[in-house]
Amino acid sequence: MSPDEIGTEHARQVGRLFDALSATYDAVGVDFFGPIAAGLLAALPPAPGEHWLDIGVGRGAVLLPAADVIGQDGRAVGTDISSGMLDVCRDVAEARGLPFVELVQDDAQTPAVHGPFDTVSSSLVLFFLTDPQSALQAWLGLLRPGGRLGVTTFGANDPRWDAVDEVFTPYLPPDLRDARTSGAAGPFGSDAGMEALVAAAGFTDVRTVTGAVEVRFADADQWHAFTWSVGQRRMWMGVPEDERAAVRAEAYARLASYADADGSVTFVQGVRHTLALRP
Repeated sequence: MSPDEIGTEHARQVGRLFDALSATYDAVGVDFFGPIAAGLLAALPPAPGEHWLDIGVGRGAVLLPAADVIGQDGRAVGTDISSGMLDVCRDVAEARGLPFVELVQDDAQTPAVHGPFDTVSSSLVLFFLTDPQSALQAWLGLLRPGGRLGVTTFGANDPRWDAVDEVFTPYLPPDLRDARTSGAAGPFGSDAGMEALVAAAGFTDVRTVTGAVEVRFADADQWHAFTWSVGQRRMWMGVPEDERAAVRAEAYARLASYADADGSVTFVQGVRHTLALRP
């Protein structure tokens, strides 16, 4: 297949994955995506009346709080490759009284949505794409001159969380060695790497805001439900079905070694927000 065909097929696979996740994504009682989105919005505060595009909108963790501020005089647009995620986001937007929010099925790698926008945000999406720099160049073209970019990726992982996830390692291809970054090598492994990637796409005034989120699992069963409700499901799918019970038991044993007296486990996830401007 040509690079374009490979990219198209990859996008379809990601879309199918998140269609399967849409019913439970960010809905198993683990406070994860909300605090991460709040960190991005604090670093990239929305303004009333602006035109905002959120790429990879999911259930709306970034877009819907932004839309609360932007209001009906602005434009709040969210795109996602998954129609299932868009359906859920649409329901959440309606429940929040945000009928003016626009939701569009679109490929983050080669977006077809029309700008210009004052702000483009994208949280925990870029590392799913086959060519992140090319995607960023496309996103640059969606911004007005002086427009803002905010991209969230993962920072340092809690070594205890890594130790639990190592139960999957024998079953995984290289791009899934890390559940939360699709691989720590390359630009996603450091603040400087992300800044260089964004700058190479044509952005200026590139800077990083870092943070950390405490992720609490009430017990091992909630950890298990969480891993099936997010992109980490791909890791489970790499484990032969007849071996999943043994992998789960080993993960539970490792979780138990880190558990508090009430059986809960709390990990700390580093978060990186890379901010920039269109010249």
